[in-house]
Amino acid sequence: MGHAGEAEARVLTPEALAFVAGLQREFNPKRLELLAARAERQDRIAAGELPDFLEETRAIREDPDWRVATAPQDLLDRRVEITGPVDRKMVINALNSRARMFMADFEDSNAPTWRNCVEGQANLIDAVERTISLDTGAKQYRLQDEIATLLVRPRGWHLQERHLLVDDEPVSASLFDFGLYLFHCGQRQLDAGSGPYFYLPKLESHLEARLWNDVFLFAQEQLSIPRGTIRATVLIETILAAFEMDEILYELREHSAGLNAGRWDYMFSIIKKFSDRPEFVLPDRPLVTMSVPFMRAYTELLVKTCHRRDAHAIGGMAAFIPSRSDPEVNKIALTNVREDKLREAGDGFDGTWVAHPDLVPVAMSVFDDVLGERSNQVDRQRNEVSVAAGDLLDVAATPGEVTEEGVRLNISVGIQYIASWLNGVGAAAINNLMEDAATAEISRSQIWQWVRHGSVSRERVLELEREELEKLGSGYEAAAEVFAEVALAREFAEFLTLPAYERLVAGEAA
Repeated sequence: MGHAGEAEARVLTPEALAFVAGLQREFNPKRLELLAARAERQDRIAAGELPDFLEETRAIREDPDWRVATAPQDLLDRRVEITGPVDRKMVINALNSRARMFMADFEDSNAPTWRNCVEGQANLIDAVERTISLDTGAKQYRLQDEIATLLVRPRGWHLQERHLLVDDEPVSASLFDFGLYLFHCGQRQLDAGSGPYFYLPKLESHLEARLWNDVFLFAQEQLSIPRGTIRATVLIETILAAFEMDEILYELREHSAGLNAGRWDYMFSIIKKFSDRPEFVLPDRPLVTMSVPFMRAYTELLVKTCHRRDAHAIGGMAAFIPSRSDPEVNKIALTNVREDKLREAGDGFDGTWVAHPDLVPVAMSVFDDVLGERSNQVDRQRNEVSVAAGDLLDVAATPGEVTEEGVRLNISVGIQYIASWLNGVGAAAINNLMEDAATAEISRSQIWQWVRHGSVSRERVLELEREELEKLGSGYEAAAEVFAEVALAREFAEFLTLPAYERLVAGEAA
């Protein structure tokens, strides 16, 4: 086990650890089985198989009658959600941001040091109890009377928490994050008139959603929490999950809070799943907007699927970080943010994501104009939308080219983000954008894809990496090694956070 200061005594109680161990023993075998199924599916895709809507679940998709459970009162209106890591200042600022929801993130925007993960749990306990505060000397941070509804995103099924062993094996990071929060805050949230609400990342099939549902049923029974108390929004951020949206809602229906369009990881998933196929090569990252055909098909299908089942559809991230010194940059970027949110609200989304409190008013004004006094627009069914498998896979219709500027941008952003992550900071402001693990994954996977298919040579990538390192100065060498390891490997590495986590853990032990 690692060390996380005073928070350990509060969070890692014998009772809490026993609860997490029980989850691990009950569900880790199935988790490993599903991860093996992912690998088998990837082998079939590499051999030429393309995903399609599942024939064996056709009856679920075609049944017009089933619905997800009615949302709790404090999850009815989700017009703007802010996201961010679980450090103390972020938790306070996000809850005070005037957004309707705050997704506290143990996943893509959190570097999973032991201290970050354990102190993050302590911060959420204090937030739920409304005792959280921070005094930096220069400023005092306290909760306002009116705060956002809290949702928590645990890490994905593929990750382990190496600092805690159960039966001599690292515990599932998903079960660790989920279990500790539910143990400490589930009943507290119920007593406060809310509930334990979650976001579920990186799912690739409805069977993975079924596993989460089984976890929820078991956990509620163990803690004597009423069945159906837990609610979870699933991020549709893999291309395979896009073909199983109905089925994912069905598996979680008594615990479902809807679906979210996780746009950055979705792009990464496209590259990863079809890395060997030239027709799936994407142009420079800034050119892959939400209006390109395959992204538009995905988001419109998501809204239609959710609303048909009385579930909320939540839009994607606005990652712009306003500049304190360049009003012209802000003017252009905020115009783009507003246009993005106008598209989402116009398409029928019930809410959207922002990464910074200064973006809350922009997004809120757009959804206020569309929703008015309504809590959502679930009644907008989008029956005119028709999306076939080929529409979700039509990456070749994306306009644009691979340029040296795009290669250089991916190298620079990838190295800078990995350096931040290795230093324990998982949400990094780079070029006025809030970058997290998802955008870093796009950066390195695009380089891999472009080298693989001849858009740029390995030698040129290494030359550009050296040039970017010179610009950045000292302190980025380890990050550059990780970037080159995952961007230029012979075989595509599934997640950059896996080898990077090895370095993170080694650094903590040093």
